[in-house]
Amino acid sequence: MASILIVEDEAAINELVKRNLQLVGHQCTSVFDGKAAVSEMQHRSYDLMILDIMLPELDGFEVIKQSEKTPTIFLTAKNSLPDRIKGFSMGADDYLTKPFEMLELLARVEAVLRRTQKTASCFEAGNVKIDFSNHQVFHNGQLVECTPKEYELLEVLVNNRNIALSRERLLELVWGYDFEGDTRTVDVHIQKLRKKLGWEDRIKTVYKLGYRLEVDR
Repeated sequence: MASILIVEDEAAINELVKRNLQLVGHQCTSVFDGKAAVSEMQHRSYDLMILDIMLPELDGFEVIKQSEKTPTIFLTAKNSLPDRIKGFSMGADDYLTKPFEMLELLARVEAVLRRTQKTASCFEAGNVKIDFSNHQVFHNGQLVECTPKEYELLEVLVNNRNIALSRERLLELVWGYDFEGDTRTVDVHIQKLRKKLGWEDRIKTVYKLGYRLEVDR
């Protein structure tokens, strides 16, 4: 997976982001001020930088100037339109404001990594291989026929692997906010995926919550 630099001076937020990115398989380095970020990038290359703007020593705008085109997501409390425009004009790949949803940050990280080709186009676990580029799923080398919603659900589980997702959140992510069905729809699709992929022991039921795809990091 990707090598990610987290530049955030609030220790609790820095650690929260780091833990969740590591859960889905990324390698993370944390720094807490702008000078440390610049120094780190002078000694090592990164696939992605998650960057606050209001930092000690050097602010995030100055850091991105010296980042040598490292793909960057601004994660900041500065939510004004001028700040957003400035961030994008300086080369940011995305801009997310605080407070933020961790699942949204993970989705944006995945999107930037795919755009910059810093993440694999395929995912493998056991006897299952998923080709994201062609939206194809294979089990024991054989193509598995998945409905569009089964594939979308599978992709959400993979992108958030090792993280427990509630049935309600899965409904929002896969079926949308305006879906009129209930959470039993998620259960039915999960059962179908388990059977098609032989993932009865890999897609875990989280008691009174939802589901988690468990894979080795």
